[in-house]
Amino acid sequence: MRRFEGRTAIVTGATMGIGEATARRLAAEGARVVLVARGAERGEALAAELGGGAVFVAGDVADPRTAAAAVAAAGELDVLVNNAGIDHSEPLLEADLDHARAVFETNVHGALSMLVAAARSMRDSGRGGSIVNVTSRLAVAGVPTLAVYSASKGALLSLTRTAAVELAPHRIRVNAVAPGLTRTQMVTAWVEAQPDPSTFEASVAQTIPQARFAEPEEVAAAIVFLAAPEAGHITGASIAVDGGYTAA
Repeated sequence: MRRFEGRTAIVTGATMGIGEATARRLAAEGARVVLVARGAERGEALAAELGGGAVFVAGDVADPRTAAAAVAAAGELDVLVNNAGIDHSEPLLEADLDHARAVFETNVHGALSMLVAAARSMRDSGRGGSIVNVTSRLAVAGVPTLAVYSASKGALLSLTRTAAVELAPHRIRVNAVAPGLTRTQMVTAWVEAQPDPSTFEASVAQTIPQARFAEPEEVAAAIVFLAAPEAGHITGASIAVDGGYTAA
């Protein structure tokens, strides 16, 4: 039996990388998926490909109206995957507060907006549900030039833990998945922009105990596990999918 048969899931940042891999896996396991992203053409094409009642909601999670539209499109909601986020890199002493605000608007405020709207729907329906926030290895590890991004993901991890405790009486579970370097379009573009991409990737991979980047599907597997019924007694947890980076 498919684990998500008869269930509805919202996935933000659903048209690329980890979000797309997660949406595909949820759909394959029977979920009706509500895809949320900014790119309409790609989103509508993916919804048509997934079938099973999949729908696309165009919007930026930094705009609270996006959360309302996504929850309305879902109807009775069972799962939220808070995956949308933006990266940012600059030396800390040159930090631009406008850039920092933009990162927090998406990575923290946008995720909070989605979480609150989804949790209200799950509470009001009496069905409960599962929320999975996609954080980062950098929520607990410091890397130069990534202070603002790390802080945003650390805030999301703290939100995960507190929400798990507060929402438990409503049978709503809240967990996090913390990816390390993952072979997404963004990371691939970063590698290919280097003077010697192959040498650069090999040197970066050596900082990871498993000596390789993750694949989006590997991160999606952890997300889907936490969202699934068999993880019913897991809440407030964070699973690292980083090849051992944060264990070293």
